Amino acid sequence: MIVHAASGDTWGIPGPTFLRLYLVAAAVVVALAVLHRVRLATGAEPLVAEPLGPQEVAYLNGGPALAVHAALGGLRGSGAIDVGPDRRLFTTGPTPTGLTPLEQAIHWAAHQGARARDLAQDQRVAAALDQLGVSLEGRGLRVSQAQQASARQWRLLLAALLVLGVVRLFAGLANGRPVGYLLLTLVGVLVAVLLLWRVPQTSRAGRAALRDLRKRHTHLAPASSPAYATYGAAGAAMGVALYGTASLWAIDPGFAEQAEIQRQAIASSGWSSGTSTGSSGTAGSSCGGGSSCGGGGGGGGGCGGGGCGG
Repeated sequence: MIVHAASGDTWGIPGPTFLRLYLVAAAVVVALAVLHRVRLATGAEPLVAEPLGPQEVAYLNGGPALAVHAALGGLRGSGAIDVGPDRRLFTTGPTPTGLTPLEQAIHWAAHQGARARDLAQDQRVAAALDQLGVSLEGRGLRVSQAQQASARQWRLLLAALLVLGVVRLFAGLANGRPVGYLLLTLVGVLVAVLLLWRVPQTSRAGRAALRDLRKRHTHLAPASSPAYATYGAAGAAMGVALYGTASLWAIDPGFAEQAEIQRQAIASSGWSSGTSTGSSGTAGSSCGGGSSCGGGGGGGGGCGGGGCGG
């Protein structure tokens, strides 16, 4: 049935017509965004199957910040660094052998008296972190920056659609038109925006690797009260990488407190995909009985005339 615009229609578009177009647009954008997100998270198969080091695991699990903390845990576990009363790090001897580029950068920063909270801004540390991220992307374990930017474009498009709906809602209210169905649709779009707002940074292969490592290193969890002296610096670093900075507090609470390391149970960059079909399903949920959409609109009760689309 063709609905012709009336003189009182908001923006010259009848409520039912706008609502149908808006529902179609929302459903299409959500479907494409979810499809893109699924492909993004799936990614390619890992190019190499070599074992992951503690800092690589930490980067996958909690990003650059956790990688820095894992390196700190390893350096502290080997006795290479300490922290003074002024919260500044300092080295306790010559640079140990076999350090990773990130550990070397942090050891140098500690030699310069840097604070733990400022390490990510250190030029050498930042370069080592970038190198670590690029390496993980090349191995198919981490989503590339270009892919993350593409996912952000979809969420911004959905957010723009939400803004359009909100503007239409208020315009309809100001025009005295019923907006019940439109309001319910906007709730669904808002839920979709929230579910899709966080961009995945770890691929499916990366998440699988983290799950496998957690199963193999349950003895390093702080709840297991591990004897970190038994597992050495590598075990200390892996504990922080898998279970967050709570492990660093378990290794050396005095160092963690003086270095201003935040206490947390686990640092994870996991992606929650959720479901994103609410925008279309919610919109048609209720408006029955003429109560939820009534008032203000022409054509009698319910959604007559205005169509509850403003």
